[in-house]
Amino acid sequence: MYKLRCISCGKLFEPSPSLYTCDKCGQRYGTLEVIYDYEKLNIKKTHFDKCGDISQFKHLLPITNYPVIQKVGNTPVLSFKNFFGIKNVIFKYDGTNPTGSYKDRATTIAIAKAYEYGYNTIYCASTGNAASSLAGLSSTTKLKTYIFVPSNIPPAKLSQLVVYGARVIQIDGNYDTAFEFSIKVGEKLNWYSRNSAINPYLLEGKKTGALELVVQFDFKVPDVVFVSAGDGTVISGIFKGFYDFYKLNIINKIPKIIGVQAEGADSIVKTFENGKPYTPVDIIPHTIADSISVGKPRDVIKACKYVEKSRGKFLRVSDSEIKNAIFELAQKTGIFAEPAGAAAYAGFKKALEYKLLSKENTVAIFITGNGLKDISPIMNNLNIQKVNPNLKEILDFIEVIK
Repeated sequence: MYKLRCISCGKLFEPSPSLYTCDKCGQRYGTLEVIYDYEKLNIKKTHFDKCGDISQFKHLLPITNYPVIQKVGNTPVLSFKNFFGIKNVIFKYDGTNPTGSYKDRATTIAIAKAYEYGYNTIYCASTGNAASSLAGLSSTTKLKTYIFVPSNIPPAKLSQLVVYGARVIQIDGNYDTAFEFSIKVGEKLNWYSRNSAINPYLLEGKKTGALELVVQFDFKVPDVVFVSAGDGTVISGIFKGFYDFYKLNIINKIPKIIGVQAEGADSIVKTFENGKPYTPVDIIPHTIADSISVGKPRDVIKACKYVEKSRGKFLRVSDSEIKNAIFELAQKTGIFAEPAGAAAYAGFKKALEYKLLSKENTVAIFITGNGLKDISPIMNNLNIQKVNPNLKEILDFIEVIK
């Protein structure tokens, strides 16, 4: 049904349990993409259901079974007309997934492949969302789960790991350090990897957000899509979803994809701006958006090539703009997003400022995580004045805050 192809040299591989990256190009340049024979896939619009979870896409996924019992996908699509002067702005909100983030889409595929290949242990390194996703979705399976997390993981995300019963290894370092050691341990102990980019199948799970958006939007395609970027796998997955449907003649175009990174974690932006051949620019990241706080992105080559193919680009937003976006997004749309999710909305506002959008555009913004995942950026706004239990004082206070 499918083969694997190196994103850099184009070498084709037959799938196998231990194959993660190209043996010639290595882990950074040799990430693999799943290639289908589209002519043999007899897939039509009528195969999909607006209210279906991601299992409806199983014929366009590299899996033989679907062992996850939680319902992943079928997340809300909210549409706003004449939003900041733009004809139609659609929000795809994945904070309603079982563990509260977009990462559940990838985890379902990783668990399916671990079952298929006969593993009994699965692991990942994560700043929090992938970790809580793996812990939560694997809790009802027979798999043992080990999670490598950095020292700055938000308490809310750490709490999910604990309650789900995952075995947590907190590394005294950042995400990139946790990632490096997770790979070494996983290879030594023969565990199955759920690490972004290293495992080529995760992107196939992440593409389901784009597939689902198209189905929910009556197979109409937005003109421009905004999505935050950290490791590069989510944004690559969004492109891949649109690309698959395009190759199957289900849609007639691929939207421009605009990736959004925090100014203090802009490794992919720097790489993209330097032009081809894309060469990773690694940094030490600093941002309030922990989910995209990545200084050594593993899927950077794929992200740059895919965004280029879409005729898109990357934008930077400041931590201040991300924080403002959390409040504005909630108050204008009812969506409470974690900082990384709000970054995509901040990117939309930046695009308006730079006049990158037409008022006739239909725009889609992917909000990838629930705001309760990390409230630390808004803690300073929670100092609410206490009022004595006295009717006059309460009425006086209401006059002050009108």
